[in-house]
Amino acid sequence: MNPFSLKNRRVLVTGGSRGIGLAIAAACARAGADIALVARDAQALRAAAVSLRAGHTRVDCFAFDMHATKRIGELYARVLRKTGGVDALVNNAGVTARGPAESITPGQWETVLRVNLTSVFRLCQEFARDRIARKAPGKIINIASLLSECARKDNSPYASAKGGIRQLTKALAVDWAKYNINVNAIGPGYIKTDLTRPLQENKAFNQWVLGRTPLGRWGEPGDIAGAAVFLASPAADFITGQILYVDGGILSSF
Repeated sequence: MNPFSLKNRRVLVTGGSRGIGLAIAAACARAGADIALVARDAQALRAAAVSLRAGHTRVDCFAFDMHATKRIGELYARVLRKTGGVDALVNNAGVTARGPAESITPGQWETVLRVNLTSVFRLCQEFARDRIARKAPGKIINIASLLSECARKDNSPYASAKGGIRQLTKALAVDWAKYNINVNAIGPGYIKTDLTRPLQENKAFNQWVLGRTPLGRWGEPGDIAGAAVFLASPAADFITGQILYVDGGILSSF
């Protein structure tokens, strides 16, 4: 059997209608998985599903705002009813609020922490409870960031949430290893997405990224997808509690 195959597995991806989430969903589909997508925008979800179904993949869509953390239990119950079960969870949905730390409002702070950290914990809980009840293994892949390891100015809420993702990944890996639930994270570098478009369009910042990244370019969403397939596959069964940085070499250089 191909250890990188996801055949007969279902992968749930949040923030799955575009960017990194859609690239991960597409790569998992090519590896043989059925896909469940969660995103806020129902129209974008439908468009994403059409593109994935073109490859004869089963795709189930769930329009949901991850800010509604108190309703995540309801969301996961819907997912289970529709799909029959999920083998791997990819927590990709995220938001940001940029600005000097002294100017960040309580509302901005709360929104970023709620979507980028609290919702991840709650969805991990729901996934793990179901896998434990089934006595079945599972794979969780959280999307971390370069800012899980270092800081950049004007990003205090995002850096705090992604630093939390790093430690949450390790904590859950330890707690759930006895249930054969592997918990890992991917830390993207500077990737071309809607979230980073303002940075891409800033000429000075764009040049900084190109000069700071040893591989000399911005990453593409597809650059993250292979790592996700690997971590979701049997090839990664003895890997847990790790953060795999896909950053073009930034963290390796001064």
